[in-house]
Amino acid sequence: MKTVKLLLLGLCVLFAAAPAYSHHSFPATYNVDVETEVTGQVVAFLYRNPHATIQVMVTAESGEKVRYLIEWAGAAALAGSGVSRGTLVAGDSVVIKGNPGRNAADNRMRLISITRPSDGWVWGQAYN
Repeated sequence: MKTVKLLLLGLCVLFAAAPAYSHHSFPATYNVDVETEVTGQVVAFLYRNPHATIQVMVTAESGEKVRYLIEWAGAAALAGSGVSRGTLVAGDSVVIKGNPGRNAADNRMRLISITRPSDGWVWGQAYN
């Protein structure tokens, strides 16, 4: 009976840990070997798990307005680094450095760093 209990306990631990390994692969969605930068206005900031997202309106070289979806860390991780639901608001001008999506037509990026020039606020790796 003790062996059955230990086996059940082991299975419970195994299944409890399984969600940690179900996370998607960033290299499957983003070109992690390339870094790019966009400048634009925050349209929306969704502070949530599993990943916060920022929607940014960027003016392309052609003059056309393009909305980018920027994927950030999760809310819990961001809270630990001082980012809150009110850190970014619609209309904030931001410069974002990140890995572009594998499909350029999706206008997606994985955030590496972000700065808000109006007050010098920076999160992530320092800009060169």
